Order: sequence, then C-alpha cells, then structure tokens
Amino acid sequence: MTTADESAARIRAASATMEPALTCEGVSARYGRIEVCRNISLTVAEREVVTVLGPNGAGKSSLLGALGGQVRGGGAIRVGGHRIEALPAHRRAAAGLALVPEGRGNCFGSLTVRENLLLGARLAPRNERDTVYAEVLDLFPSLRSRLSQPASALSGGEQQMLAIGMALAGRPKLLALDEPSQGLAPTILRDLTRLFALLRGRGIGLLIAEQNHAFAAAMADRFVVIVGGELVAEGTRDELRRDVIAAAYLSKDGERS
Repeated sequence: MTTADESAARIRAASATMEPALTCEGVSARYGRIEVCRNISLTVAEREVVTVLGPNGAGKSSLLGALGGQVRGGGAIRVGGHRIEALPAHRRAAAGLALVPEGRGNCFGSLTVRENLLLGARLAPRNERDTVYAEVLDLFPSLRSRLSQPASALSGGEQQMLAIGMALAGRPKLLALDEPSQGLAPTILRDLTRLFALLRGRGIGLLIAEQNHAFAAAMADRFVVIVGGELVAEGTRDELRRDVIAAAYLSKDGERS
C-alpha cells in the first residue's frame, strides 16, 4: 500500500468512527397534552445538510423546538455523541446545538450588533471569544459597518444574518434553522446558500426546516419528510423521487405550495 493509500485509509477509518453532529431517536414534541410530533428518529452527520420538508402544520417547527429545548418532548437526543435531552435550552446550546427559530426577533433589538455578537460568543471558550467574533464578521462582512447600530435598525435579511452569526459564535456542532428563507430577497437567499455550503465545509452539521423547496433543493444532501407529525420518508433527492408521498414535496407543484 502506498503512502497516499495509507493516508486515505486513515481518513476513512476516522470518518467511520466519528460521531454524527446530531442523532435523535423516538423524539416527540407536545404542547400541553397535545402531541404534535411522535417517534421521529434521524441523524445529521458532520459536513451534512439535512432539510426537513412537509406541509404547514406538519410539525417541522415543533421538531426543531423539541431538539433545542424550547418545546416539551421526549426521546433521546445526542450532539456529538453526548446525550442532551435532559438539559434546558441554554445548556443544549452550550453543548453544541444552536437553534435559530422562525421569523425575526432572534436578536436583541435594543442592543447593538456588536453586543448581540458578543452575547453569542459567550458560549465559546473564554480564550477563543475574540477569534470567534472575528470569524463571524468574516462570514458576514456587511455587519461590520453596522456594529454600533441597534439590531432593530437592520433590515430583515441583516437581522437573519445577525441571528445566524450569534448562533455560530457559540461554535456549534449542529446548526438548526427554522424557515431561514422566510421573507428574504433572492439575493439574500443566494448568500445563505453560499454560507451553508461554507459551514458544511467547516464541519458543521445543518438541520433546516424549510417551505421554500427550491431553496432547500439547492443545498440539501438529504431530505426528511414529515406529515401529520410523523416521519414518512427520508433520503437523497433521487431516492425520494421513488416515494409517492415524498415526491409530492420535491415536485415543481410542491415548490409552489
């Protein structure tokens, strides 16, 4: 075996033993006594983008909320191999699961952009916070000129970028986003697509609940389809085309729904 072959073999062996960014088994979500998601199991590997598809009210947002600790639920949740389901939301974030919920309001409008980013960086090790802050600004250069302005003065697209930047400042293993494309201009969507590809290249796993199927298809490695609170299909785009239910959410008609 050549040196190059040996190196490739070591890389394959390391990859085979690497813990997924996220593993969830039998996860449920409920509001009071009403169960809106049940028995959902999935994995997201490092350097993988998994998109959750399904109709309105299917339970996509509730699933992400249950993973992040913002919605009550059950089941086993692991981030990087470590169980986190018993932890409150802020400790799940510290353990490596960063959640960016749907809509605006994910940053503190009365604080400056700089203050918001520094709050996000508090989840990173103390000796890495300055480095993390600089890295986030490298990812979102448009925020540099807005650092001293209140977050409430930003546009919708800029607020979304700031919210993602705050999440990334904690050095997560898994970034979960709920409807990140909502209300954004096409140019911002293209920026997001490039950003997610860059994050994947840096080893972060991404789990994205999305209604804009064209946007989802441009970046996803795998799809998960949820209908009526249950996972009904999972796989690559080509694999799901062979599933009647899943194909409905990957078709052009589905993209317009």
